[in-house]
Amino acid sequence: MAHPMFTYDESFTNAVFEYCRERLRDDAPLDYGSHAPTPLPSLEGLISDDGRDPHEILALWRDHLAPHVVSVDSPGFLAFIPNAPTEYSLLFDMIVACSGLNGTSWLEAAGVVAAENQALDFLARRAGMPSGTGGAFVSGGSIGNLSALTVARDVGRARHPDLAPHAVRIAISADAHSSIGKALHVIGVEPLLVEPDDHRFTRATLEIALANDPHPETIVGVVATAGTTNAGIVDDLEGLGALARERGWWFHVDGAYGGAAMFSSAAEEFRGLRHADSFIVDPHKWLFAPLDCCALLWRDPATARDVLAQQAGYLDVLHQDGDVDWNPSDFAIMLSRRARGLPFWFSLVTYGTGHYESAVQRGIDLAHYAATLIDSSDHLELVRPAGLSVVLFRRPGWSDQDYTAWSADLLRRQIAFVTPTKWEGETVARIAFMHPDTSDELVREILESLR
Repeated sequence: MAHPMFTYDESFTNAVFEYCRERLRDDAPLDYGSHAPTPLPSLEGLISDDGRDPHEILALWRDHLAPHVVSVDSPGFLAFIPNAPTEYSLLFDMIVACSGLNGTSWLEAAGVVAAENQALDFLARRAGMPSGTGGAFVSGGSIGNLSALTVARDVGRARHPDLAPHAVRIAISADAHSSIGKALHVIGVEPLLVEPDDHRFTRATLEIALANDPHPETIVGVVATAGTTNAGIVDDLEGLGALARERGWWFHVDGAYGGAAMFSSAAEEFRGLRHADSFIVDPHKWLFAPLDCCALLWRDPATARDVLAQQAGYLDVLHQDGDVDWNPSDFAIMLSRRARGLPFWFSLVTYGTGHYESAVQRGIDLAHYAATLIDSSDHLELVRPAGLSVVLFRRPGWSDQDYTAWSADLLRRQIAFVTPTKWEGETVARIAFMHPDTSDELVREILESLR
């Protein structure tokens, strides 16, 4: 007889499916996060020896906990970097969850790996990376960057045996994502921190930094950003990549947010991706997959595997066939792994690339539309031109408290979730567009709310 925890419950299964149907059928509710009009319920004593009725706890979630969570897939979620998964990707994610898949190895999950590798190969070809590029889907950009920089460090040390292991450094922009600096801290590598030119990391700014640095010979790699999180700025990928090739450095590109714009009218800015030794882009950001999903690509996967593959007696069976096997766990800092790339693969295959291109382009078009409205308004100012799908602007005379109150009021009224940011020490407004169903009318309403 089956254990109670593994017994099929048709009534509750139907209740869960109905909840999911309602969630998929209607526009995602924005909800309130910490600004909910009712207090969080007490969960004291909820966990007990005998358990609770699942219908009761589902109702608790639906009616009292879920409203305290802002829906990142709402067309009104315009803060941070939103998430806008397609309907088919969400449905297939349910299949992944119900199938008990472990996407760690070829031995366990050849079908998973084959499908995911098709999606990875498509991304690599769009990026202009060479044949043979490959990798794995990881949980997010932070793990992708950490994995890439770990390999960059070890390759740099191997290429420069004349340097002490702790002496190698990697050049990064002062505007690089926070995960880059944190990853270097974790792996014990000092950065050469380069001040960008108007927040854009270029070959020229790096060459100036090298000329002024007492030990330029210790640089073994450089990190560029393909779309900064705060402002959507694309670094000089072509110039930095070419310099890395000339110097024999590792070239890593963090495209977690902005890399998706290679599907858009901004594709020319991404030509330099062809130089990358490693590249990340998060489908759970602007490629409409569910959380959590980052594509990590290696120009030479064998080099990454040599550094990252875990070895243990019980894992030897995964590596018996050498290059015949393709174990995602060999290509990132991870072992056990959900099949997080499958929902993206299913969505990409079923909707087709044309729909992806138009959806990504919509984010850029919305940003330019908003920038045009701001530029022509009598109460707002652009901080800088729109960058990819991000717009920074200010309400002259407003304080930090004014922006915070404005953001909270929009959320309480369930209009939108928009949060301020810091730009050159000043608090300003920021909108990040991603969901193609965000309307022009909503953009106008948000901008008018700053009067």
